[in-house]
Amino acid sequence: MVFLEIIFPILSLLIAVAFYTLTERKLIASIQRRTGPNIVGFFGLLQPLVDGLKAIFKEQIKPLRNLFYFFILAPFICFFISLLLINFIAFSYTRIYYDDFLNIIFFLGISSFNVFGILLAGWSSNSKYSLLGGIRGTAQILSFEMCFITLLLPIFLVSSSFNILDITILQLNYQNFFLFLPLSIYFFVILLAETNRVPFDLPEAEAELVAGYNVEYSAINFAVFFLAEYTNMLVNSCLFVIFFSSPCSFLLPPIYIHSIFFYSLKSVMVACIFIVIRALLPRYRFDQLMNLC
Repeated sequence: MVFLEIIFPILSLLIAVAFYTLTERKLIASIQRRTGPNIVGFFGLLQPLVDGLKAIFKEQIKPLRNLFYFFILAPFICFFISLLLINFIAFSYTRIYYDDFLNIIFFLGISSFNVFGILLAGWSSNSKYSLLGGIRGTAQILSFEMCFITLLLPIFLVSSSFNILDITILQLNYQNFFLFLPLSIYFFVILLAETNRVPFDLPEAEAELVAGYNVEYSAINFAVFFLAEYTNMLVNSCLFVIFFSSPCSFLLPPIYIHSIFFYSLKSVMVACIFIVIRALLPRYRFDQLMNLC
């Protein structure tokens, strides 16, 4: 039973990430007035499965003088940190894996460890392009981490709590989105920078850094980086909903199913905004990014 409680959320997450990538490709294709993946399976629904199998069976090419163990470990650090963050997402009033008075502080502390995977990948690849991408990614994430924490302080003060469930329950009569409208916009911009997404995808800027810190990765190792990034996007979408637009109630049984439905719907909508922004906005220069911070 314990095994199922551990494996089922991970499998659900992998399936969600797989179809999120398909949604991204479909949505961007629609914005750019082209078809997108539509060959494998009905309406292209099996395309993520084929892409995953291809990544597993591809040959892994490693740099000649890389630091082998750190090189292999780096993508799995990023993915493991992403899996840990799932424990802090409140899908219902009674369904949260880690419930503590200071669980938001633990969430922020664990999320900051993502920078070690990026820096380790850039350093262990023994490539100037990878190292430059790792350093840029580290500077970007550490800089915006302070903004990420500081902008949440008004919500903590209003809620008088550092607990995710308390913040959710306190939004029974109002939504923080209307109370902190400018703050929610700033917070979403910071989420874009924290997840290395357009227009702040400078650690992976393929135009000037040849894919950045993960340029030397291929096959399943690259796919794990890919999984970690999209998992972080889904987690941060759920976090945005928790802080600014929680469901009406987790407490009343008649509204419980509706709250889960609207919670999922809002999270999907926020996740789709990540995709639309990628299709519409150009990339910042790095000096513009740091000035924005």
